[in-house]
This record gives sequence, structure tokens and C-alpha cells, in this order.
Amino acid sequence: MTPEHSPAPSAGNLTDRRTAPGARPGGVRRAGIDDAAETAWLAALTFPLACPPGTPPSDMATHIAHKLTPGHFREWATSAEHALLVHDDGTRLLGYALLVLGRPEGAAEAEAVLAATGREAPYVELSKIYVHPDVLGGGVAGALMRSAVDAAAQLGPGLPFWLGTNARNERAQAFYRKSGFEVVGRRTKRVGDLDHDDLVLLRTPA
Repeated sequence: MTPEHSPAPSAGNLTDRRTAPGARPGGVRRAGIDDAAETAWLAALTFPLACPPGTPPSDMATHIAHKLTPGHFREWATSAEHALLVHDDGTRLLGYALLVLGRPEGAAEAEAVLAATGREAPYVELSKIYVHPDVLGGGVAGALMRSAVDAAAQLGPGLPFWLGTNARNERAQAFYRKSGFEVVGRRTKRVGDLDHDDLVLLRTPA
């Protein structure tokens, strides 16, 4: 992931386009199904930026084609087990974040969170948080993260809030540590035909 972490407006004023059709409010809001195509485009743009150097373009393309389609974003925008957030400047989307309520897909991350918390799943995962490269350093990731923390508390009140990030992405790790996350384990994440070494991080409640 390629987050930035400059000061940004408070994320407490989330709006929901599903309750205001056609509106383009500025700041962070819940995404609606009409955001799916633009968010998928943004995902296709930003995902390769988070991959380690040397990742084959074909692997990145395969992941995007199978995991980041408009159909996926439509499902996430309407699912009770997901929270899809977008940062909208009123004319275009500058970033997005996806939260997932449930059991981690892999055994390694499930065991890491269980060991750190003593609590069985479900947990809330910060599955994705990405920012358009044009606005890195402008506060978008910080605003998204603050909204994600609020959304996690709504999606799974009192549940552990965790994420996985590539072990070679030091910029992302610094951002997550600043946001209250600590490393609790490791996992292997498959992208296309390549296995990536990830860190598992858990956010300590304030």
C-alpha cells in the first residue's frame, strides 16, 4: 500500500451517497454502488504501486482482473459485512478503504490475532487503503484511516481491528504504526502466481 500521513480534516463527518443520490460531498464518505466503476479504476491504478519491486506485471494484472472488479466494489458497497469508504474531493475519488467483518482467510493471520488478543474470530480487517498518487502527502490517507477506525467500531463493536501489509513496504508500516497498529505476526499472501511475505498488524484500542 502507498499511504501518506499528513494532517487532514476530521473524518467524523461521514456522509453516505446512498442516502443522498447524486451528491458529491467533499471528504470521506461511505461508498454507494454508483461509485463502483470509479473505485475499481482507482484500485487498478494504485494496487501496482504497493507491490514490491520486481513483482511481475502479469501477476498484478491477474490480481486486478480477478479481485478488484467493479462487480466486487458493488458487492462491498452494499454488504453488511463490509464497509467501503471513499475520499471524494467533490469531482473525483482520491482514495478508498475497505473493511471486512469475519474470520481471516488464512490460518497464519487468524492465529496471530488470536494469540495477541485471546479472542476468537470474528475480527474486523482493514483489507485495503489506497490513495491516488497525485495527492500523496495531502492528508487523504490520514482522513481515510480515521474514518476506518470509526467504521470498524460500527461494523464490529469491540472486535479486534487488524491488517496485513507487505513486509518490504516500510512506508506503509510507518503509517500504520503512527495510526496505532503493532506487528503481531506474519503471513504469506498470494498475488497472481507469486507468494508475498506480509506482516500482520493489530490496532491497540485507544
